[in-house]
Amino acid sequence: MRNNKTSVHEPLFHVVKRDTIPLWKSMLIRVIAVAASLLVCSLLSMVLIKANPIEFLETLVDATFGSERRLWKFSKDAAVLLCIALAITPAFKMKFWNIGAEGQVLIGALASVACAFYLGKSMPNWALLIVMFVAAVISGAIWGGIPAIFKAKWGTNETLFTLMMNYAASGIVAFFLVKWTPSGSSVLGELKVGHLPEIVHPYLLIILAVIAITLFVFIYQSFTKHGYELSVVGESENTARYIGINVKKVIIRTMLLSGAICGIAGFLIVAGLDHSITETTVGGRGFTAIMVSWLAKFNPLVMILTAAFVTFLNQGASQISTFFNIDSSFPSMVVGIVLFFIIGCEFFINYKVKFRSTSKKEVK
Repeated sequence: MRNNKTSVHEPLFHVVKRDTIPLWKSMLIRVIAVAASLLVCSLLSMVLIKANPIEFLETLVDATFGSERRLWKFSKDAAVLLCIALAITPAFKMKFWNIGAEGQVLIGALASVACAFYLGKSMPNWALLIVMFVAAVISGAIWGGIPAIFKAKWGTNETLFTLMMNYAASGIVAFFLVKWTPSGSSVLGELKVGHLPEIVHPYLLIILAVIAITLFVFIYQSFTKHGYELSVVGESENTARYIGINVKKVIIRTMLLSGAICGIAGFLIVAGLDHSITETTVGGRGFTAIMVSWLAKFNPLVMILTAAFVTFLNQGASQISTFFNIDSSFPSMVVGIVLFFIIGCEFFINYKVKFRSTSKKEVK
């Protein structure tokens, strides 16, 4: 009699999505990923730049915690990066891919500088700061609102639109720098007016302002009707329309808020740090903020940690370059390796690898 049974060979392993994972386990996976990445970087430092691995790690930590000045610089850089990440978070949570934070911050900074340049001698400093702040918020909101209107009305691609507006913002800044510097140097120099007051330390007011913005965005997203609506739109626009949410209105409103917070970041950079402007004032932080927001899963409170960690890596990489007298390529590779491990560990948090059983299944 013919045997109608055939053996079915399962693959060696297959990937399945996890239902849930305890918080402690997900955090443990992330800690292991960071530790493993630093171990790999220390071994590479020994091979590529002939550095002692212990000395390499000490230099990385010393860049942030080695002195009070470095700690303040770290806090300031982390705060500015966090502010920009908070700005793009509502849009990203709504799945509106706002890649234009660089330009929105730059336009806010330009508006602040313009107010200081034209009005600085005609009003007291406190009044000038208010005007600079309002101008930065309005200009940032307008710059963020333009792609939102096009997306809501005509369905344009927001990623390309916001990205191109970064270049437009740089061009506008370049135009005004030529206009404001008759010598043709395009270097404005430090403005003597429109400086934020110093409270204990020049950076403290910036840090406090960003903490307040963090709490505002957290409350806005978690406990307000607007936050609920943008979450629903992010999950499904059709569902949002079915339950009566005006999707176009939510898109435009959210991007106005996103641009406004970018404008505040521009104001803080001008009034609290640079007191001037160039085409590279934002320095790529608009793109780095995307990673900060994504790593935190769009949670403003968790973003404090991710912004601090990314700043720690960047500041440490800069110190490594100086201490070991090497160019920026190796420190940049260090940052890339660490971030690669962190992003990669998300796979093990969301999925698990299931190996086949030793027994073979038989079917007719």
